[in-house]
Amino acid sequence: MLSLKRGLEYFLAFLFVSLILMVSWQVFSRYVLADPSTVTEELARFLLIWLIFFGATYTFIEKGHLAFELFLEKYESKIPLRSFVSLLVIFLGMILFFGGTNLVYTIFTLGQKTAVLEIPMGLIYLAAPLNGILIIYYAAKDFLEGNA
Repeated sequence: MLSLKRGLEYFLAFLFVSLILMVSWQVFSRYVLADPSTVTEELARFLLIWLIFFGATYTFIEKGHLAFELFLEKYESKIPLRSFVSLLVIFLGMILFFGGTNLVYTIFTLGQKTAVLEIPMGLIYLAAPLNGILIIYYAAKDFLEGNA
């Protein structure tokens, strides 16, 4: 599904540019205006969390984890590891999805909010189950297509 991957690329670009703008404004307001912005500090932290989660998922989709590929190349001739690794990744994606969903539900139930912006913390933690779904989808797709 090219459109999902393309959408993820655009979303990552948006997160990255937003993070650069937030940090740049933070530096400018701190050192030039001598009045640091507390809002940008909190937003930058949350953008970084989402950027890391979605960036790791995108790297997995692109098969860009170097150590993973080197391991498979070294041992693939001895045992069929790719299918096993795909099933393992699906299992880990399920842990990320169900654990993340449980965390988001708990945080929303408790009503925890961020300190400055008062955004529900569940929105920040929502990155975990969303990435779990993406990882499960792409790992299952690779497994079923024999690309694992």
